[in-house]
Amino acid sequence: MRIDLHTHTTASDGLLDAASLVSEAAARSVGLLAITDHDTTASVDAAVDAGRGAAIEIWPAVELSCDVVTGEIHVLGYFVNHRLDWFQGLLARLRDGRVHRARRMVELLGQLGVPVEFARVEALAAGGAVGRPHVARAMVEAGSVRDVAEAFERFIGRTGPAYVERVKITPADAVRIIRSSGGLAVLAHPGWGQRDELIADLVAAGLDGIEVYYPDHTPSMVEHYKSIAKRFGLLITGGTDFHGGTLATKVPLGQQYVPEEIIPPIRAAAAGRQPSQDAPEAVLAVE
Repeated sequence: MRIDLHTHTTASDGLLDAASLVSEAAARSVGLLAITDHDTTASVDAAVDAGRGAAIEIWPAVELSCDVVTGEIHVLGYFVNHRLDWFQGLLARLRDGRVHRARRMVELLGQLGVPVEFARVEALAAGGAVGRPHVARAMVEAGSVRDVAEAFERFIGRTGPAYVERVKITPADAVRIIRSSGGLAVLAHPGWGQRDELIADLVAAGLDGIEVYYPDHTPSMVEHYKSIAKRFGLLITGGTDFHGGTLATKVPLGQQYVPEEIIPPIRAAAAGRQPSQDAPEAVLAVE
């Protein structure tokens, strides 16, 4: 059975809707799929319904985007209770922040002589969580850059002249929020930036796992993060980070090796987690 615990739909910055993603997973013999859209769980229920028909197990999940001084950190939340009012309220705040951020980026691009219509950015998001990839795709359509990579490198990457900070949420608070929602908090693609020094603090905040199997991780990095997981007693996950097409997609859906033996410990940990009906203090810290 193929396993993919990191995928995106049109609810955030993926190119396939939930039903199409599940259909693609079925075609590629994926038997276990997690929907990990950025700051939204809007595709979870549709994916679960589609999964029943395709005999694919769907895990509800989310990916929270966090900023640190040295860059960006993403925290995955598996088995979150996505029907909690306070949790959905937080996600709505994060998505609103994404809209304001993208609008300001478009303004800055205009000042730089790179005109982009914000209406087109919204159209590309198609009602999902607006993100920088939508701005980048609008720039490509306008002929301002050759591809999405150039848009990030020249304009909207962290050091670019049209970069705008996001709504602030710390990685430690993301961990606390996910756990309070009844989910398992997992550090996504730790090889991005190699900021291993942050892991101990996240473990202290309650980190449950680490994404070891990932397309950008070399064999030596996989072994390195497996050893870190063993040292801290963390769960191990993995996935493709599939978005569809060539958008931030390194390998096809389900084609990242993820061993089946990692699944039982994850199920056992999830079974012992209970959600809080009240918002944790970490939600109040989100700026």
